[in-house]
Amino acid sequence: MAEPGATGPFGQKYELLSATYQSPTNKSFTRTTQLPAPPTTNPIDRTSYLAALRKATAEMQETINKELTSRMEEDKAREAAATGITKSKVVDEAKEEDNYGEEVVEEEV
Repeated sequence: MAEPGATGPFGQKYELLSATYQSPTNKSFTRTTQLPAPPTTNPIDRTSYLAALRKATAEMQETINKELTSRMEEDKAREAAATGITKSKVVDEAKEEDNYGEEVVEEEV
């Protein structure tokens, strides 16, 4: 979420885009990006700010997705170690990632 109106060391105003991940089983993390606040409310300044916010959001999403994929792998390894069972069948990684955290009922053919 963008936090309004913080002031930097040289008196410049900026906004913070921040996301936090917390889990009972994985290490938490926070990602924060500092964006210069628009100097005025004129449409050109606001449009420039919104473009920078859109870019920062996409970059943050990419970083978070990598972190969550890493945690998904940790969960799989922890589950395999706890059960002592390794999957002998080939796993469709794309399907696993799409359905991560959801209960999926396999249909019989």
